[in-house]
Amino acid sequence: MIGRCSILAVGGAHIDRRGVVSGPYRPGASNPGAMREEVGGGAFNALRNACRVGAQGAMLSVRGGDAAGQMVEHAIIAAGISDISATFLDRSTPSYTAILEETGELVCGFADMALYEQAFDKQLRRHPFRDAISGTDGILTDANLPQPALERLAGSIRALPLFAIGVSPAKIQRLEPILKSLSMLFMNRNEACALSGLGAGAPDETLGRALSEKGLARAVITAGSGGLLLLDAGRLAKLTPPEVRNVRDVTGAGDALAGVTLARMLQGLDFHQAVRHGIAAASLTIESETVVADFDEAELLKRLADVPEVIGA
Repeated sequence: MIGRCSILAVGGAHIDRRGVVSGPYRPGASNPGAMREEVGGGAFNALRNACRVGAQGAMLSVRGGDAAGQMVEHAIIAAGISDISATFLDRSTPSYTAILEETGELVCGFADMALYEQAFDKQLRRHPFRDAISGTDGILTDANLPQPALERLAGSIRALPLFAIGVSPAKIQRLEPILKSLSMLFMNRNEACALSGLGAGAPDETLGRALSEKGLARAVITAGSGGLLLLDAGRLAKLTPPEVRNVRDVTGAGDALAGVTLARMLQGLDFHQAVRHGIAAASLTIESETVVADFDEAELLKRLADVPEVIGA
């Protein structure tokens, strides 16, 4: 029987805009397509997925006093998540814009997140954050926080497990000073190579060794439709995700993997089995047009039957 858990997320909760190109993408040219807008953010997306499998959540982020900020606030409340975020009336809410090929693959992303850089560190010294720590089983963060805030966070949570999402190759190096404090880091291969200092073609074993030498104990490394690498105390294992035939949008798949995996671990599953549940959630997300798929426990367990066991466990 899988138990319940409580998660405090400290990180991105902002506006996600996704433009999907109609037909083949043409670099350096005007491309016809359609733009969608919804609330997202690595930590918030992952927390919403965790709540879909029985977790209780609280969200600490920062936003502006604009219409976009109201959208973020309403989305947090609608998800049944306790909102302890701060609103800055004279600032604009952070946003992320992704341009996708017709197949759902990412062409490029654009992040407008100056408020995160300026406001997060102060929020970790306020009583809503300190009060929230006492009632949670684990902390989730992402590299949207500037490095001083990440270091303050790692130093403030005592023995609570701390999970992190890499977000992007440009930001993941902010996590390097706290790698030894992380219970698990979720990242794609490009982010892992940026963190390790290795080139994109580095062999899996070399990549795993470099990350372990930096003090990272456990990680999940994705590679799009390719296999996952699971790093656990210096040992590497692999998991090949099931084929997804009805790809709608890859945005949010990594956050689904992170949210469900960490929830299952806090609920008592071992690392490898928790990742299998996360992969099932990610595959459901890829088939959805929304950044957080509308699945329930029964649908997740049905998809889990398609996820193979970890190789090298």
